[in-house]
Order: sequence, then structure tokens, then C-alpha cells
Amino acid sequence: MPTFELGDSIPSETAHAVSVSLPTWSANVGYEEGQDWVVKRMTTGYPRFFIHRSIQAFAADIVAKHVSTTAKRPSDITAMLFPTPTIASRCVDFIRSRAPVDVCSNLEVINLVLDMSNPEARALEPLCPSISAVIMPQDGFPFAKQYWQHSGDGVSSRRAEFCHGLFTDGLLRPDVELRNADASASAKPCRGPKRYQRQASLDARGNQQPNMHGHVNGTTGETAMIQETSRFLEERFGRNLDLSFVQPAKSAIKRRIAGALRSADHDLGGSPSLSEKQMSSNTRGIANLREEDIYLFPCGINSIFHAHRALYSIRTPPGSTPLKGVNFGFPYVDTLKILEKFNPSGALFYGRASESDLDDLETRLEAGERYLALFCEFPGNPTLSCPNLVRIRELADKYEFAVVVDETIGTFANVNVLQFADIVVSSLTKIFSGHCNVMGGGAILNPNSRYYPALKAFFQQQLEDTYWPEDVIFMERNSRDFVARIDRVNANAEAICRVLKEHPLVKTLYYPKYNDSRANYEAVKLPQGGYGGLVSVVLKGKKQAVAFYDALETAKGPSLGTNFTLTSPYVLLAHYQELDWAEQYGVDRNLIRISVGLEETEELVNVFTRALKVAEEQS
Repeated sequence: MPTFELGDSIPSETAHAVSVSLPTWSANVGYEEGQDWVVKRMTTGYPRFFIHRSIQAFAADIVAKHVSTTAKRPSDITAMLFPTPTIASRCVDFIRSRAPVDVCSNLEVINLVLDMSNPEARALEPLCPSISAVIMPQDGFPFAKQYWQHSGDGVSSRRAEFCHGLFTDGLLRPDVELRNADASASAKPCRGPKRYQRQASLDARGNQQPNMHGHVNGTTGETAMIQETSRFLEERFGRNLDLSFVQPAKSAIKRRIAGALRSADHDLGGSPSLSEKQMSSNTRGIANLREEDIYLFPCGINSIFHAHRALYSIRTPPGSTPLKGVNFGFPYVDTLKILEKFNPSGALFYGRASESDLDDLETRLEAGERYLALFCEFPGNPTLSCPNLVRIRELADKYEFAVVVDETIGTFANVNVLQFADIVVSSLTKIFSGHCNVMGGGAILNPNSRYYPALKAFFQQQLEDTYWPEDVIFMERNSRDFVARIDRVNANAEAICRVLKEHPLVKTLYYPKYNDSRANYEAVKLPQGGYGGLVSVVLKGKKQAVAFYDALETAKGPSLGTNFTLTSPYVLLAHYQELDWAEQYGVDRNLIRISVGLEETEELVNVFTRALKVAEEQS
């Protein structure tokens, strides 16, 4: 197995890697405590927690060039980058709701758009390379960082890298400097020519309909412009990005998410879409599911953020008190933060996703309490507990609350949860991509949901498509063999479980096949599905856990769902400031999470056997 030094990107020498090497237990503690010996060696980090170096550099250049610092030193000012003015405004609103007055009175947004007076800029128009920078005093950064982390609305590193080049060359300029420029360079979010617009979006022009292959019929001029842009990108910037592939790539990703496109050799140069009959045959088991019911996002948490935004909007009439959300099961850290911070009524939290938790919820509902929506993971992270979706659906139908299920860990190749949900969300960054080099998220609206018409209208009218084209292309390529990879990961995970399950040092093994909630998993497991690629283990003592983790010859860092085995002291990383709180819900602070990869099974068995032997020496 490859080895990684402290602070190396995972994968190695990958400019847009999603993980970073923290190879020892003490390195994880050092990272959480901000110790220089760790942080200064980090070349990158998980993108929502560690702002990519390319984004940091671009933000600094914007401040240096366009922010007056006569009253303060340049070092007193910072910037956070977003893809559109609307998103930047949401960030500003978030800061103003939490930050001190002196911070709130010094907020500014700079919208960078193409300077259409420059002939080179016109060739870039279909790419829509806009940036909106929220400018603030350094004291405002922690508040902006909260919004960045919880919402997932920030720019991707590939977008920032590309737009930084345009900014340096004078092709991206503040909109206030371009008042007399062509209207297409205004601050209005750019979504490109009609070929790239979703039907019924706010800025859609005309009534173009997809043809039988799923393409929008465009003019010869539009086709020529796309070809011109692709050539220009390669010749001017050295980027081989054929924009004619972007829309077919999105279509292919959506079809895979629906379980209607399972072939690994899908050709984007040919017919990118399937017929309605083919789409009706999918692993979701919902015949009226359509590609237009599936939405793509720049990262997984962004799909959760916008699912919550949508439900909050459609279920909160003007002037009414918002309904509380419900977080059912120990959550991925930012899901609970979204429910708490973006709803003034807060959230009801159940940390174990147990039947007794459902009993309590039902008692509250019978007493007249009402809720906005129930959010849960299937299975949960990191204990792999599985909520009773059948019973949750029955309660939701009876007492009229929505159900949002995060299927990231279970994956739609193993389980079918859409039948019980109004919205299904997923982080495509994880096993769907597998390569650990691109972010992405997905959301499916269940067409049979009582909330579907209102949700559909909200998404069409309010959702901005900010998934950067380069990221789309990488995600499509990475996901072509998703189904085949899942089969191998399932098998490898079970092999590792067999090593751990009977070992005397193992206090608790968490895996859907062996958990008490197995029956809930079996209720939604597909006939050909397995139990997933995530395993968590608690050893009998901290000394043994530290020795085991340090001795493991795997990649070690944040994230999961990689094609290689990736290990993490997850609770330490995700809940370092609230370890006692986590343990109230049965989540041990010394838990080790193992995201199982595609290595040879025998090799993995030997790796974990050797690490256990090292841990035995601490007994």
C-alpha cells in the first residue's frame, strides 16, 4: 500500500485532492488544536474545513487589488469566495445575524464578471466564470467560515484556480467598473447559453424543449460558440475542456443516480440520454422518476442545505412561526448545524435513531407537536445504525412532515431508500466518485411525494446551478464504474469485519450486517446489494486504539468512500470540541472509522491483522 507523510495530499500530488494525510493519532489531535507542527505541513485538507490554497490565494489578490486599505492594514481584511451574488448575499445575511456590529458595518461584496469589452472574454461566456467575494474584517472570518462549512455554497478549487487566471489577465473585473458594458456582463448570475439552462429556470428564455436524445435544440450559432469556447480554453489556457460534453455528463451522472444507467462505457460523444421507457426501469423502483427530478450540487452538504432551504420555504407561510426540524440519529456534523442555525425554531435531536426515540417522537406528535421535516442518514455515520424507515414513513404520512434521507454511506447500489423519502440526498464526493479528487452532491425529489409540486417549483425558481463544468467532467469520468466498485468494496468490508469481530481487543464493531438495527437495513436492501464499505471499531482502551491506528498501513485522513482504504479517528476529528456530548449518544471518543477500498482482500486482511498484533502489545 502507498504511504503518505504528514500533510501530504491524498491521493499524492493531486492538486484538488479531497483528503490529507494525518498518519498518527497525535497528528489528528495536533490538527484539531491548530498546532504548527501539523497545520504548517498540510498541503491541503477536506475542502469545507480547510480552504484550498488556490482559493486563499485568489481571495488575497482580490483584497490587494480592489479593497481600499487606507484606514486599515491589508492584513486586517480578508475575503470569502462564492460563485454568485445571491449566494454571497446569503453569507452576508448569516454574518450579520451573528457577528458584532463593527464587523457587520464593514461588509462588502465584490462581484467579478467577464469584461465583455475584451474580445477574449466573449469566447468564455458559455463557461460563466463569475466570482462574488465577501469582503470583511478578519474578525468576521470565523462567521463566514461557519457559513462556508455548513452550507457548502463556497467556490470549488477548480473554479477558483481558473477564475484567478482570468482575474490576473484582466478578463474578470468588478461589475461596478463595467456599468456601460454589455448587459450579459451584469451582476445577474450567468448560466450560459440556452443549451445549458434547465427548463423552467428563472432566467430561461423561450420554450426550448429537449429532443429525443435529451439535448436542447440550439441554433447553429450557439453550437459554433461552444466549439469556439472549447478551442479557446485549450489554446489559451491549456485546458482540454470540451463544453459540449458538460450537459451530457450531467445527464449521465443523474441517470446513474437514478439507477437507470449502469454501464461503465457510456459514450458522451454519442447519445447521452435514455428513452422514457429505459428511465422508468431503475433501481429506485419508481416508474415515474425523471431525470429532471435529480439535481446536482457542488458538494454533498450543499444538497442537504438546499433540501432544508426548500422545505423551510414551502412549509413556512409568511408571518408564521417556523416548524422545528428533526435530526434523527447521530449526525454528520453539519447536518445538525444546518437544522439549528438556519431555522429560528431550531431542531429536535435524537442521537441514537432507536425505536424508543421513535416512540418519543410519536408521543410528541400525538400530543399535537408538528415538525418541518425529519432528516436522517442511512446508515448513520459513524456507528452505522439504521433508522426504521418504514415506521418513519408511516408517521410522516399521518402527521404531515417531510422525510429527507442521506444515502451516502448505504449507496443506491446497496439500498433503495427513495420509496420512504420525500427527498434523498447524497455526497457524490465519496464512493460515487471514489477517486478523492472532486466534490459533488445529488438530490432526488420523489415524484410521488405530497410535497413534490411545491419542491419542484422552488428548485426551478430558486436554485442556482453552480456545479463547475470541470468538476462535472471529473465526476462523470470517475463514476462510470461505480457499480462494479461497490461489489468489491462490499466484499472487502466483510473480510475486514471477520478479522475484527472475534478479536479479543475489539470492544464494539459497527457494521450494518452485525448491528442491532440490521432488520431496518434488510427492509431496504436491494437483492444484489451488500452492506457497504464503511466499518467502525472501538477497541478496549485508548492505548490500544492509538497503537492500532498508528500501525495501520493504510491511507489515514478525513473523508470516506475512496477507492483505497482510508482510516480515521472520526469522532476525534469531527467532534473534538464536544467529545463528552458525543459519548452521551453512545459514540466513543476513541472510535476508529475504516472506509474500505478496492485493494486485494488478502492484503487488507494482513494489514489489519498486523495492526491488531501491535495493539496487543499495549495490553
